[in-house]
Amino acid sequence: MLSRRDFTALNIGINAPEDAQKRKKQSIIRSWWRLSRLQRSVILTCTVLGLLCVTYFIPVMLENLEDGSEVDSVVGRKKIRHGVEEMKVEDEDQMDLLKAEKLKELNVKAQQELKDFMGERKDKESKVVKIVEEEKLGIGEDDKKSPKKQELVNVIDLPVDEANQKKADEQIEPPVSGADDKAKDGPKVFVSKYDFFAAGKKRNEKQQAVVDAFLHAWNAYRKYSWGHDELRPVSKTSSEWFGVGLTLVDALDTMVIMGLKEEFDVAKQWVEEKLTFSISKDVNLFEITIRVLGSLLSTFHLTGEEIFKQRAIELADRLLPCFNSKSKVPYSDVNLMTRNAHPPRWGPDSSTSEVTTIQLEFRDLSKVTGQSKYADVVHEVSMHVHELPKEQGLVPIFINANDGKFRQSTITVGARGDSYYEYLLKQWIQSGKKLDVFKEDYLEAVNGIKEKLVRKSEPSKLTFVGELLSGRNFSPKMDHLVCFLPGTLALGYHNGLDASHLQLAKDIAYTCYQTYSRMPTRLAPEITYFNLAPDAPEDLIVKPLDAHNLLRPETVESLFVLYRITGEQKYREWGWQIFLAFEKHTKVPDAGYSSIHNVKDATNPRFRDKMESFFLAETLKYLYLLFSDDPNLISLDDYVFNSEGHPLPIEKS
Repeated sequence: MLSRRDFTALNIGINAPEDAQKRKKQSIIRSWWRLSRLQRSVILTCTVLGLLCVTYFIPVMLENLEDGSEVDSVVGRKKIRHGVEEMKVEDEDQMDLLKAEKLKELNVKAQQELKDFMGERKDKESKVVKIVEEEKLGIGEDDKKSPKKQELVNVIDLPVDEANQKKADEQIEPPVSGADDKAKDGPKVFVSKYDFFAAGKKRNEKQQAVVDAFLHAWNAYRKYSWGHDELRPVSKTSSEWFGVGLTLVDALDTMVIMGLKEEFDVAKQWVEEKLTFSISKDVNLFEITIRVLGSLLSTFHLTGEEIFKQRAIELADRLLPCFNSKSKVPYSDVNLMTRNAHPPRWGPDSSTSEVTTIQLEFRDLSKVTGQSKYADVVHEVSMHVHELPKEQGLVPIFINANDGKFRQSTITVGARGDSYYEYLLKQWIQSGKKLDVFKEDYLEAVNGIKEKLVRKSEPSKLTFVGELLSGRNFSPKMDHLVCFLPGTLALGYHNGLDASHLQLAKDIAYTCYQTYSRMPTRLAPEITYFNLAPDAPEDLIVKPLDAHNLLRPETVESLFVLYRITGEQKYREWGWQIFLAFEKHTKVPDAGYSSIHNVKDATNPRFRDKMESFFLAETLKYLYLLFSDDPNLISLDDYVFNSEGHPLPIEKS
């Protein structure tokens, strides 16, 4: 019998290509199935992600790089919405003409309103300033006949560092004409006549408790962190952020309002002798403006001490290069020594709230100095943002400093969006209700908030303000930062806006207090999610990474404003319960107060070893004012608070 070895196989290769292709195909399939399940899953995932990038992310990126104006993109969206694929050339030309005329009209109107705000009745201003100076110097009518005394009657202008001033002027060309409108007799400057230090001797019991808490924090700062930015109360050390004695400067006007003269005098001496901005340090324009510039200006208005005005000018001149961006949107950071301004290190985008929450401070500085260049640069920013397209007055949280456009991102009244809405209203109030363009933007935004962001939770029907992820998808997430909104809404009502604003303020304030009272520590978490399911057992959801408390002021700020406007005692009661919770769970026995990790654990909330400067600048200040029996102590008719709790004067008609 023959075996297989007795035969020879010969392949003449007639179908060789087809066979090779078949074998290759079989080899690829065989190789795929030889891979493990994990390997196949990884390959499939990468393939899907690659397809997503090609079909979605890359087109979005290319769209963001296009040069067309935001107004044109709105026109394009209107075409799509109405099912119109093409527009006639003559129609497009007509649309461009209408847009140009509208923008020109808005700019003319805004500039006129700004001029009115800066004040043009110079004769009256000169007379008022002279009267103030005469009172300070003790000059009577008879003294004016003396030539030497007559010289003292004239307004004394504080000299400014000429080198710094010249350098700042070279770096930025003010966009609005009339960079120096200073009157010959000096600008009209508001200085309070209220005797804060005398009033501080007449505190009630709850006010005294708040003052004791402030002194506990202040003395710990003096002992362990003097001259540094912030105190680490657990380790009894300090931390630096800007290198300008942040806690000390931020707390200046709090000490004045509380009547703490001894502590204030010590802090004032440090500002005179130690505070310098000639340091090679990158600082955030928004943060240093609201905390340091705001406090210096506020303290100047409350005391009349020229050193605070001088330091405010020195700082502001070093911040001006931030406005040298290609667009009207300022850069987020600047080096105080080199004055080199730049976007944040992590990318080209700035937070919308940051570039729109510097206006109160720079406008006030123009009133103090008589130099409109400070007001001009921030007004340019405000008008640029005003002209950008929005979603029913609501804005995304990121804006690009290079092209000046919004980037598609989350819409929220929380982090990175909050104080944009706050400063719309407050710019109008600060101007003596002259800058109506901001009131109109604010009213549109409030309507947008009501329609798109306000919801009620289950089962208690708590009114809360959510977010739109990517500007589209609703999320029932509310930051503690949103709790500023009740105070802002109530302030709008106090200044003549619709009564529905006050009711919404009350509803949201109640919800904010519930985020405190329903936690085991009676302290609110940084972020709360709200249940929308009809059968939900509990309204509030707090995730482990959101359960920390940073000693924030927003809720007590709103309670203070609501109490001042309505007189309802419940707001004081809620504030007192919050204060007691701070005392119980955040107080470090011999070293101030610390933020905590977990508001859901009353037995061990765990210290984070950081005392934020805003705890002294805002939280304790608002509590002190909430418990005050004197409505003239920082009256809401005379002052508007900046985003860091520093009161600045309202322009009077």
